[in-house]
Amino acid sequence: MSTNKANDEARIRELMDNWAKKFRAKDLDGIMSIYAPDVVSFDAIARLQFKGVDEYRKHWEACLSFCQGPITFEIRDMNVATGDGVAFTHYLTRCGGTDQNGEEKASWMRATVCYRKINGEWKVVHEHYSAPFDMESGKALFDLEP
Repeated sequence: MSTNKANDEARIRELMDNWAKKFRAKDLDGIMSIYAPDVVSFDAIARLQFKGVDEYRKHWEACLSFCQGPITFEIRDMNVATGDGVAFTHYLTRCGGTDQNGEEKASWMRATVCYRKINGEWKVVHEHYSAPFDMESGKALFDLEP
C-alpha cells in the first residue's frame, strides 16, 4: 500500500472515531463537521433521503432529541477503501439511545459512507444506513447481531 493510501486510510479511521465520540457526546456541531455542504444521506429514519447539510442538520437535531440518556454508537468491522480524492467505508453499527425510562433502544444496522477530499480534508458526501428486513412481514430485523 502506498504511503498516501495508508495516510488517507488512517485519516478516515481517525475521522470516524472522532465523529463517533462527538455523536455519543450529542455534539451537534461536531457531528455536522464531517459533512460536505452537498451531502446526500439515505438515513434509516424518517425519509428516503436528505439533501444538503442544512436539511440533514435538522434531521440530526430531531434524532438527538429522542435520546434522553446516553447515546449508543459502536462501529464494527469497518473496511476502508481510498482512491485519488475519493474513499468509502462500510461497517456494521450498533446505534440507539436511552429513553426517559433509562431503557436502551439500540440495534445493529449496516452503513456505507462515501468521502471526497475537499481542500485537503475528507468530507462525507454520501452515507447510507439500513436495517435488513423480513420480506414476508415487511418488518425490519432489529434483533440481528454480527
